[in-house]
Amino acid sequence: MKLLCSPPSPFSSKVRMAARYLGIELTEIHVDTNAGPAVLVDNNPLGKIPTLLTEDGVSIFDSRAIMHHFHRQKGKRLYPAKDSQRIEAEVLEALCDGTNECLLSIVYERRLRDQEKQHQPWIGRQWTKVSRTLAHLNAEPPKVGKKLHGGHFALASLLGYLQLRFEGQWEADHADLIDWPGKFEKHFPDYQAMKPQQA
Repeated sequence: MKLLCSPPSPFSSKVRMAARYLGIELTEIHVDTNAGPAVLVDNNPLGKIPTLLTEDGVSIFDSRAIMHHFHRQKGKRLYPAKDSQRIEAEVLEALCDGTNECLLSIVYERRLRDQEKQHQPWIGRQWTKVSRTLAHLNAEPPKVGKKLHGGHFALASLLGYLQLRFEGQWEADHADLIDWPGKFEKHFPDYQAMKPQQA
């Protein structure tokens, strides 16, 4: 299978880590979404990453759809079987994915607009959502056991993206979250190599 992705993307990172954890082999094709390459837009009308191209010619997007495809493909190992635990994992993933969307909105606002045209109230609203999420997660960090699930990979990608794009802006008062990647890495040694990073 081929994965259209980008190294800095937290959603790409989440999918890549899950695939590695499950032993799924992927050929990574790095794409620039701003350029709208044909290989991406021909397979995903939204032109977003990650997009998975299966061996039988099916395109799967977005990241959560890809994660659930992996779950079905690999003996339902990516999400808990027990309903209450699965809901917990899926809600954690949704929370982290939504927070990453807020962070990406801030990055794009700052990157694509001249400074005098940046809408600071919009940036402030997005950062408020991020701050609430971090406070919520820091108060009770998700437990990490031998069996990792989709929510764990989503949180790992979120914290990696914060380290990449917002270093020094979130760490204060979040000591437990700062320690969380170390606990995750004990069960997923490839974290440092696969977390969001500059291309």
